[in-house]
Formats: sequence, C-alpha cells, structure tokens
Amino acid sequence: MVDPGTIYPSFVEPAPEPGQWSQERLRSLAGELFADAPLVVVSNREPYVHLPDRAKPDGLSWRRPAGGLVSGLDPVLRAVEGGLWVAQGTGEADRLAADAWGRVAVPPDHPSYTLKRVWLHPNEVAGYYEGISNQGLWPLCHVVFLRPRFTIRDWQQYQKVNRRFAEAVLEEVGDGPAYVWVQDYHLCLVPKYLREARPDLTTGIFWHIPWPNPEIFRTCPFGAELLEGLLSADIIGFHIRYHGANFLATVEQTLEARHDRERREIIRSGHTTRVVDIPISVDFDEEEATAQSSETAQWMDEFRNRFKLDRFEHVLLGLDRFDYTKGIPERLMAVDVLLQEHPEYKGKLVFLQVGEMSRIQIAHYQALNDEVEKLAQEINDRHRTADWQPIELSRNPVDRPDLMALFRLADVCVVSSLHDGMNLVAKEYVASRFDEGGVLVLSRFTGAARELPEALLINPYDIRDIAQRLHQALQMPEHQQRDRMRRMRSTVRRNNIYAWAGRFLREMVLGGV
Repeated sequence: MVDPGTIYPSFVEPAPEPGQWSQERLRSLAGELFADAPLVVVSNREPYVHLPDRAKPDGLSWRRPAGGLVSGLDPVLRAVEGGLWVAQGTGEADRLAADAWGRVAVPPDHPSYTLKRVWLHPNEVAGYYEGISNQGLWPLCHVVFLRPRFTIRDWQQYQKVNRRFAEAVLEEVGDGPAYVWVQDYHLCLVPKYLREARPDLTTGIFWHIPWPNPEIFRTCPFGAELLEGLLSADIIGFHIRYHGANFLATVEQTLEARHDRERREIIRSGHTTRVVDIPISVDFDEEEATAQSSETAQWMDEFRNRFKLDRFEHVLLGLDRFDYTKGIPERLMAVDVLLQEHPEYKGKLVFLQVGEMSRIQIAHYQALNDEVEKLAQEINDRHRTADWQPIELSRNPVDRPDLMALFRLADVCVVSSLHDGMNLVAKEYVASRFDEGGVLVLSRFTGAARELPEALLINPYDIRDIAQRLHQALQMPEHQQRDRMRRMRSTVRRNNIYAWAGRFLREMVLGGV
C-alpha cells in the first residue's frame, strides 16, 4: 500500500503517436468513431451558464464556469460534430435560454453542440452534490485528514439524481446507438442505470480525482454499490496508473470478480470493464492564443493598476477556487516564512491569491475562507510597512483572458495542492508562457507533477520546503527559467487535451485497437 505522502515516481511518457494531436485530428477521428452513433458527455457541471442581462437584446448573457473538467471537455465537444452534453442547469437564466426539453445550442457565440440541462430540486442538490459527492466522496478520495460524512438520506438523493441523469441520456438517444462518456465521482451510478435500460450502449467513465487505497475506501458504507455502478461501464479512466492500481485493488478486496491483471480488466457477471490511465491536459494552442490576445493585454494593465504591480520586483500567484485540498493556507504560511528568513524581499514582492468561493453551503469551506482571511491578515500585519503588504486576496470570478493575464504577470505560480488527480492550473500556466519566462512551484502530490518534473516540486505539508523553493524560484537565472519552461511547454503541447480525449475515445469505441 502506497501512502498519499509518498513521492510519485517520475512520469514515464507513453510511446509517441504519429502526428501532433489537434482539434482537427480529433475531429477527423470523431468523424470515424461516431459516424453511426453520437457521443454523449454526462457531467454534474455544465460548460456554459446563462445569466439575466437587461443590456442584451435577448435579456441574456453567459459565461463559462471555472474548473478543470469544463475547460478540458468543452474543446472536445466542439471538435465532435453533433455531440451532446448532459449536465445540471444552475444559471439564473438557464431555463429562459433552454427549450421545453432543457436543450440549448452552445457555445452561445458559435454553436457546435447541444447542451441538455437537468433541473434539480434544492433537496436533491443538498443530498447528491453537497452530501454524498462533496462531504463524502471528495474527502474520502483526497485523503487530506478530513473525516468523510455519509448519511442514508444523502445516499438516497444521490441514487435518485444519478437515475435522473441516466433518464435524460436515454430520452435524448431514444432507441438508437450511442457512446456515453460519464464524468467523475458525482455520477458513479449512471453507467449501472444505463446498462439496466440499454445494455447495448457503450459507456465509459473518467474519474478525475484520486482513488484512495482499499483500506481508506472500505470506510464508505456504500462502497460496494459505487463499485458496481462503475463496473457497469465498459471502460474507466484515471489520470495516473497509481490511482488505477488502487481501484483494481479495491475491487479485488470488495467484490467477487475475475481480474485479468495483464490487460487490466475486471470481469463481473459476464461484463468486462477495462481500466486505463490517460492524463488530462489543456488546449495548448487556444490557451497560448488567448495569452497573446489584446484582451489579455488589457487585463494585464487592469491588474497592474489594481494591485500596483509595477512597484514590485516579483509577483507570485496562487490561483484556485477556495477548497481545503488546494493547500492555500500552507502557501500563505510559506510566504510568511520566506519573509522571515529573507527580509530583503519586504516591499519587493507581492503574493496574489485569486479564486472564487465554492461550496459555501458546506461548513468546511466556510471555515477555510475564515482561516485564509485571518491568516492573510496576520501575515500582512506582521510584515506590512506604511505603503506595502505582502498578500492580496481576490475572490472575483476569473474568465479566460483575465486568468491568462494573471499567469502572464506572475513570475512564480504556486500550485500547492495537498492531493489532486491532475491540476490543470499548472498546465494552463505553462501554456500561457509563450515568452518562456516564469517558474512553476508544484506539489508532488498532483498528477501534473508526473509530467512536469522541470517544475520546482514541493511537499505541500512542509512549509519550510515551500519557502525554500519560493526563494529558489525568485533567484533562478533567466536562462534556467527559459530552459525549464521550454521543456514543460513541449510536454504540454504534445500531451494536450486532444491527445487525452482521442486516446480515451479510441479506447472506448475500438477497445484499445
């Protein structure tokens, strides 16, 4: 059994495939794979949210929510002609934008696929999303020493909502064939309900967060039911082999099933499920183009003025939604240690911690917000001068151009996740740096660390280690920054979002051929 604190071994890159993966290559592959049956993506979070806007002729505006899953999958659906995305509708004006069946063409400014929204009652959201998903499975899988919470009432809502999602898929595909790609821990039971109704459908699921070892997973009172739901899929994907190995070991110790270890297959009740590891990534070309855009340049000027950045020699950045797995308090404490051990940085650097609040209905998230507020205040009080403080907090939502502007301005980007399936912030930062400048300080306990060993890798539980790496980053010569960034950019460019999607879809449709 491997402890979550164990340093991951170096990433072993798969044998290169002929040709660079691109949107055009994925579109060509999708034309072959889905010529006779559509691709249906199913997730909790929707890729576009509609909001009321009196200034617009139709009274509507829209935005793309933050988050790795949305930013990763939207380019894929745009590349697959005639695709469908089934997700929960959460925007204030979502019902106004959708038709009577909950459908709306997206992206709103250049439609290329259909979004079907599932409408959930607040009680369903409380049990399915806030309960089982985020107070149960999220802490269970991330192993950050927070006790998971499971209740029968939440589990009943989780089952009910998963069935609702499956029914929405079945309503759209009718009696015809389809390939259904389910996303993440919110929807473990969807493959089961689909197989019960339509065993002829091909179903895959991608698990975007870590999978814990069997001893940890066995504490979940509904573990066997969750595994049975997942094993109803034809293929299950993980970002790294370690998480897939944990899943295989969990099944072996929990259910009666036959294992083909060489092929990484599980055979149960006559059905075979393949387990694959394929790391997700970003749309490198699109991120780079956005980083070079005039809109991003305008946002850079906006942030320079807002935070008075021209006064500083060094700009450090943490960019995450507020979540207790992201190691936000730890990185702030590391800034405190850095300034204590290297007072020469006082007045010369600023640390921007940017990211909107999430899951604020859950007590642990409220507590995190209070902790970060208090910690930032204490550190600022300890080091401030008459016209300077080291930490600036911003909870405003960020869209792509302003996100890229922050990356462009950051001499150092800090990703200190305590545990993460992948973490696309690290890859977005790399993609944004077409100037080949900047230093990435990256937690060893992210999937991204397997692919980006040129980053300064840290143990996020070791505050002094983070502080030392921050000092190393600030002192790193420009030629070394460029060399490290150039190699990381080559990796992210090659292993982009289209490579992830293409490999998984090919595995799902062709069985790995």
